Amino acid sequence: MLQQVNGHNPDSDAQSGKSLREDLQEFLGREAPLHQLDDLTKVNPVTLETVLRCLQARYMADTFYTNAGCTLVALNPFKPIPQLYLPELMREYHTAPQPQKLKPHVFSVGEQTYRNVKSLIEPVNQSIVVSGESGAGKTWTSRCLMKFYAVVAASPTSWESHKIAERIEQRILNSNPVMEAFGNACTLRNNNSSRFGKFIQLQLNRAQQMTGAAVQTYLLEKTRVACQASSERNFHIFYQVCKGASEDERLQWHLPKGAAFSWLPNPERNLEEDCFEVTREAMLHLGIDTPTQNNIFKVRKKAMPHTFGRDNRPLS
Repeated sequence: MLQQVNGHNPDSDAQSGKSLREDLQEFLGREAPLHQLDDLTKVNPVTLETVLRCLQARYMADTFYTNAGCTLVALNPFKPIPQLYLPELMREYHTAPQPQKLKPHVFSVGEQTYRNVKSLIEPVNQSIVVSGESGAGKTWTSRCLMKFYAVVAASPTSWESHKIAERIEQRILNSNPVMEAFGNACTLRNNNSSRFGKFIQLQLNRAQQMTGAAVQTYLLEKTRVACQASSERNFHIFYQVCKGASEDERLQWHLPKGAAFSWLPNPERNLEEDCFEVTREAMLHLGIDTPTQNNIFKVRKKAMPHTFGRDNRPLS
């Protein structure tokens, strides 16, 4: 005769385990393709294996967004998918009567929070938490949300208001390359890893038109300036300055050609994020003029000591 131990019946546990395995085999052997499941709440039974198999099937079908109730799961495709973020697609989600019935997308989340503000008599602040491990795509997702709001919340009627909205939109979008240049770095898992946290606040008036934005940063990985893990790099801005400075700027900032810096490992790697001109142009749009930029880059140069020539002897 079987006895209960600590309130558990071994026979009952064995039956439950057998039932779970049967349910699992039935789910994985179903006729409907797994990639068609656009919401993980439809997965039954909910186990680590069934969830991962469903996400894997959608990933293999180039479907990178999946709902999980009120949460959106985003998979990093590790390749450009430009058609997934076209302005036409933004407008489709913005004008849809029920955007939640469209395919899962970051634009659907953005539109839902925007409508929550519009539908309330007394507007309540809405928040979107973008979280994930390194390389998951947090920076890209935040960039997409900012672009979406810049488009849908900038539709004023008067020409003067339209120009104001355009200027705000451009400043919001130009803040990204500046933050990424000074706060992102190439790591083992991600070529453009954010080494800081950020809280981005978009400000709307009572007509739900964008009137401003504020960005707060915190927990910057300052130690990366002087210490980088093997095969990783320092912040992008240092490499941008070294690779993109003109001859006159090199003389002014004491950056001789062919110099190597002990705090700038792996300079031979050429990344899309190494474009100095993009950062400088974005800084100009944000109101940081050329003389101020030069002063900033002089400070950056002072953070790169121990300059050596090709023969590994100090240059100065």
